[in-house]
Amino acid sequence: MRHHILTAAIAAALLAGTVAQAQPAAGYTGPSVGARPAATEKHGSYSGPSSVPLMGVKQLLETGQDDQHARLQGRIVSHDGGDKYTFADDSGRITVEIDDDRFPPGQTISAEQRVELFGEFDKGLRKREFEVDRITLAN
Repeated sequence: MRHHILTAAIAAALLAGTVAQAQPAAGYTGPSVGARPAATEKHGSYSGPSSVPLMGVKQLLETGQDDQHARLQGRIVSHDGGDKYTFADDSGRITVEIDDDRFPPGQTISAEQRVELFGEFDKGLRKREFEVDRITLAN
């Protein structure tokens, strides 16, 4: 009898974990190709001036160097699965990598909201993407 109760408790716990992971995390509410697990940590961030240059997507793709720090302003237009998103500004689009803990704590970002991304350009032979260190809401 105890074996059946224990088995049922384990199955319920596993099912609850699966259901919790199927729901998108707080942070981004725009279009999505797949669900991502819920964020569990909340982090603060710096909100003062920055010496990191503000660039357009086109400029970054054309002149950016691997591991170059940059800032981008525009919109996160879609969630492409896992930690991959598409970011767009007036000059173009780029794939961005955003870990769950990089979204502003307690704030949800829609596909219509302007944001500023701080991060590092990852330029390889076959891929060009922007690894996000921090997101702030743009004015």
